[in-house]
Amino acid sequence: MLWAPAVLALALVVLPVLGLLTRVDPARLPELLLSPAALDALWLSVITGLISTALALVLGGPLALVLARSRMRGLRVVRALVLLPLVLPPVVGGLALLYLLGRTGPIGQWLDAAGLRLPYTTTAVVLAQTFVAMPFLVVGLEGALRTAGGRYEQVAATLGAGPWLAFRRVTVPLLLPALGSSLVLTFARALGEFGATITFAGSLQGTTRTLPLAIYTTAQSDVDAAVAMSLLLVVVALLVIVVARPKAVEGQL
Repeated sequence: MLWAPAVLALALVVLPVLGLLTRVDPARLPELLLSPAALDALWLSVITGLISTALALVLGGPLALVLARSRMRGLRVVRALVLLPLVLPPVVGGLALLYLLGRTGPIGQWLDAAGLRLPYTTTAVVLAQTFVAMPFLVVGLEGALRTAGGRYEQVAATLGAGPWLAFRRVTVPLLLPALGSSLVLTFARALGEFGATITFAGSLQGTTRTLPLAIYTTAQSDVDAAVAMSLLLVVVALLVIVVARPKAVEGQL
């Protein structure tokens, strides 16, 4: 009874991707993948994705710890706000960033007066990617912290370990599997980000045009090139999933 809907679900996911293979021209594939536009977009996507992932770790790690261990009132509201980028259309996030950090925004006008302009820059790409990807890291780490509980830190405290030593020698090793999978998934989300990036950062080759944006732009003039870059993004995404999935399973164990 369950095989029929299971096969249909798998087909719905796999067949559209396989459909790309029927459209690509194998003879042009190396030329298209090694074009300056494709290489620039791939390089920019990887670099900004890595920076966004690091920023998500620096900011989201402490936030996950606070959400998991703090008992202050209003944490449900804070958690809902943290998860908001997961349910909002990315373009809404891009507009929010634009009207906050743009030249006329409440923060952007102060930055502009200081000679700093964020929209339509590579920094804007990083901020947009971090906005949509950081909740993945926060959710993963918070869940791991709640599952582990605080009993190990309490035992370490009874043995004379201070809070920082207990965190460094006890909590961090317990979180490593979940941290690894959360970082990989955060990077994957940043790598595939489109809506917030094009709204807040635009699509300037070599500056803000990441691989998803390059696919969208190229599809309007050269479908074969867009399909080739789409396949490249699929391959990268599959590699990320293959790396992340075993660590995610380890984190659950």
